[in-house]
Amino acid sequence: MANNETMIINGIAASSGIVISKAYRLENVTLDVEKKSVTDLKSEVERFETALLKSKTELTQIKDHAKRELGEDKAAIFAAHLLVLSDPELVKPIKDKIVSEKVNAEFALNEISQMFITMFEQMDNEYMKERAADIRDVVQRVLSHLLGVKISNPKEISEEVIVVATDLTPSDTAQLDRNFVKGFVTDIGGRTSHSAIMARSMEIPAVVGTQSIMANVSNGEIVILDGIEGKIIINPDQETLAQYTDKKKRFEEQKLEWAKLVNEKTVTNDQHHVELAANIGTPNDVKGVLENGAEGIGLYRTEFLYMGRSDFPSEEEQYNAYKTVLESMEGKPVVVRTLDIGGDKELSYLSLPHELNPFLGFRAIRLCLEETAIFRTQLRALLRASKFGNLKIMFPMIATLDEFRQAKAILLEEKGKLVNEGIEVLEKIEIGIMVEIPSTAIMANVFAKEVDFFSIGTNDLIQYTMAADRMNEKVSYLYQPYNPAILRLVDMVIKAAHGENKWVGMCGEMAGDEIAIPLLLGLGLDEFSMSATSILPARSQLKQLTKTEAKTLAQKALLMNTAEEVMTLVKEVF
Repeated sequence: MANNETMIINGIAASSGIVISKAYRLENVTLDVEKKSVTDLKSEVERFETALLKSKTELTQIKDHAKRELGEDKAAIFAAHLLVLSDPELVKPIKDKIVSEKVNAEFALNEISQMFITMFEQMDNEYMKERAADIRDVVQRVLSHLLGVKISNPKEISEEVIVVATDLTPSDTAQLDRNFVKGFVTDIGGRTSHSAIMARSMEIPAVVGTQSIMANVSNGEIVILDGIEGKIIINPDQETLAQYTDKKKRFEEQKLEWAKLVNEKTVTNDQHHVELAANIGTPNDVKGVLENGAEGIGLYRTEFLYMGRSDFPSEEEQYNAYKTVLESMEGKPVVVRTLDIGGDKELSYLSLPHELNPFLGFRAIRLCLEETAIFRTQLRALLRASKFGNLKIMFPMIATLDEFRQAKAILLEEKGKLVNEGIEVLEKIEIGIMVEIPSTAIMANVFAKEVDFFSIGTNDLIQYTMAADRMNEKVSYLYQPYNPAILRLVDMVIKAAHGENKWVGMCGEMAGDEIAIPLLLGLGLDEFSMSATSILPARSQLKQLTKTEAKTLAQKALLMNTAEEVMTLVKEVF
């Protein structure tokens, strides 16, 4: 901005917090590629190989830094980037093009990679579109070495700033130094993009998807970043600065108040206890779970063990990961979800059919019941680790009773084999299912007779119920957690479970949503599982609610017509 006028830009609140600091523009370098004829083809191929090697060295350093700072699951992104650089399906055609067409390495790299990027971008699937972003990130690095152009390096930031960018690649985000980078704002991205997930892990306030921040802010301008409401204020006046300085102070004080609740049980104002648990991806995440006072782990996403590598994890490797988590939790419940891969979450080493609609395709339990060797290895590892803690196992994407029975039968078969081998296994392991398909919610009274517990996966349940891909911006307005249709399905599941004296948890985003919490309490949810950083705010909120009032509220909400009406009702009552 040239005229120092105050400007407000709205975006998506990706990571909570308030920051007031100078803007630091992270510019995208333009890497212009020209087609040139080459005579010394051997040297040109070697030049390409040298650029690949330099890129691999840099990415290995970034991966190691990310592993130390952010944990194994975030570092897996860079393991995947390293696999891209070693993928013969990408590397070989580039070398072939250099030789067969006698062209420079930059041109061959650009042409071949663009073909892959376009192919991924055209897929009607958010996960595959993110793979295009990964390839682009990796190719930019190799191109910069070939062209001798220095790409912007977030590691060089040495004063307190708010980073402003069109987008932040995973490499950029992993290199941010928390001592200097106090927050970041991007033009593109959503709550589920790599950069947003990493910001929450690093506890750096962030606003994404502003669409116009790069067009409106200059280096060094004072910016207020409100990661609570998703708002950016450029060149604030003195009154606004004072207002946000106060708001920032109140938020920091609030965090200190929440911290006092770390060792407390989660009890409402009328002494009703619910369990607050955390969602994790790897054993490294347990530290944050314990620091935030979780009463258990409500969802251990085991697929991170399988991602960013070149082959399946062995039984021993899985056993050690599960054992570490169970021991660390010291008897607190740990709900492990069996492998939820396939369809939209691909493994480079597992050949799966190309699907037009992978979210509704061959994935999760459907894949495990066909690829039983993969499934049995995981179950053996889980069963062997069970004696080290309070393990509960749940199967994802269950649509029919028959699927649950088949999965349970395989589990019991493997348990029998281990016992016969003289290997100690916890005698009583609760076996449950994820409720994320409307048919399962509707038939919950039938499932409740056979399962030990339910965990409601609202991220998928909402998108399947509303027939709206939650990653698609055009239909994102239909991602409505408070829609009475969703509340009625949740109510149905809880009533069915309680009718058979079984417990119900929820492990989708909705469980940590401050509007949803009073409704879920009123409907009778037993366990709320969320990201570790949401636990203390949720505990604080629940302490102020009463089960009696929440029950009255929930019954009213079930009879409402729209999500907006439900939201208004909750805000009026609480």
